[in-house]
Amino acid sequence: MKRIALLVGFLVLLLIVFKVYEQNRDLKQAATEINREDKVVALSTFTIISDMVGEVGGEKVESVSLTKPGAEIHGYQPTPDDLIRASKADIMFENGMNLELWTEKLRAGIPGDIPVVTVSEGVTIQSISEDAYAGKPNPHAWMSPEQGLIYVENIRRALSDIDPENAEYYAANAATYSNKIKSVDAKLERELATLPENNRYLVTCEGAFSYLTTDYNMKEIYLWAINSESQGSPQQVAKVIEAVKANDIPAVFCESTVEPRIQQEVVNATGAKLGDVLYVDSLSTADGPASTYLKLLEHTADTIINGLTK
Repeated sequence: MKRIALLVGFLVLLLIVFKVYEQNRDLKQAATEINREDKVVALSTFTIISDMVGEVGGEKVESVSLTKPGAEIHGYQPTPDDLIRASKADIMFENGMNLELWTEKLRAGIPGDIPVVTVSEGVTIQSISEDAYAGKPNPHAWMSPEQGLIYVENIRRALSDIDPENAEYYAANAATYSNKIKSVDAKLERELATLPENNRYLVTCEGAFSYLTTDYNMKEIYLWAINSESQGSPQQVAKVIEAVKANDIPAVFCESTVEPRIQQEVVNATGAKLGDVLYVDSLSTADGPASTYLKLLEHTADTIINGLTK
């Protein structure tokens, strides 16, 4: 009898434990669902836009980047995992200006429709002047803080449209963030103004700095206009070598998403040094020098000045 009583007691205790476990699991699942419902899931095509969306969205938005830090975004190919993540998003942000043509394929595979926002809408476009892309818009408008402010406003408006209850919250975040961008803009203008008039050439692999060089009265020289499979022809390299020699440019640069091998040919032929890495199409990892959009802009100025003055 005692054994039976013990067995019954054990079974009762086991049922109680299992019931508590079930209740806790249900509570955790419900909390997860509530959190997911409370936040707008915003998918951005690359890390820089995702960072900007996160600043405006704050705690009301789960900002996700489709591509990881360091990814080359021009010719990116979406994966099945990307399609799964995109299908869970409430809204999608892209740069536009022919930068992410691959999103058309991605959107075609998403069941249903989600709003797709082009954050560069309304920027003062600079056109590419050479190569196969001549006449097309240079997509790297975020490299100008002034144009970056337009990105912020487009993000604010889109989040407010999809989540009107938190419109004031997004407006406050956007205003605070815009002031930070303006402060960085003023800092870049002060620092880059220290470069002498005869040493204001920014030589890069990709022509991704047209907006920045225009803002701060610099001249831009690059190996190729847009990252593509046909980049780095002998003619492109020879053109840059000639320009570096003619203007006695002390340093040339390459971007974090580009192998600097071809720019090294310019270094070998001219005696210029290869400056530190520039970030333009992607943020760095969290422990790197350009882990946010604001840090990317500041790092760009520091890298240019260090390269051209030392």
